This record gives sequence, C-alpha cells and structure tokens, in this order.
Amino acid sequence: MSENSGHSEHDLQREVSELEGKSTTASRLFDLRLIIGGLFVVYGVIVTIAGINPSDSSLDKSEGVNINLWTGIAMLLLGIFFLGWLKLRPVPPVEVTEEEEGA
Repeated sequence: MSENSGHSEHDLQREVSELEGKSTTASRLFDLRLIIGGLFVVYGVIVTIAGINPSDSSLDKSEGVNINLWTGIAMLLLGIFFLGWLKLRPVPPVEVTEEEEGA
C-alpha cells in the first residue's frame, strides 16, 4: 500500500475491527432467543396479573381452573428459559478469514 492512498495499514485494521464489533453487536441484538424470551416474559407478566384475581365467569368457563394464572406462569418460565439460554450460550463472535478481508 502506498503512502499516498490516505489509509495506513493500521487504520484499515482498526476499521476492520470496528466493523467486526458492530457485526457481533448486531447479531446479538437480533438473536431470536432474545426476542422470543422477551416477548414471552412480557406477555407472561400480563397474563399472570390477569390470573391473580379471576372473575367467577372466567372460572366457570374454564371449569374451575385458573387458566390465566397457569398459562402466565408457563409463559414466564419459557421466557426465562430463552433468556437464560442466551446468557449461557451467547452468539460467538464473527471470525473474518483472510480471504474475506481481501474481498
């Protein structure tokens, strides 16, 4: 690389490392486990709150079973499972090979 090109090899390496960091951050942000786990936790909280004080008509419809409470708890557990899975097995960083760097 010539000095007249405006970029030194150090600058290019810094730009590549910044792009790798952004790529890893984006892949972690859009990981389906985070989205699914977050939605299940939010909906689980809503349904559990609805099931804490059931009305007599809702209990009659479900033959005495507080279905909102049990479904909400199950949704919370499933959401926590997905978020725990994400925490225990994070997305590995993207490795760029020399062939890809040259392209």
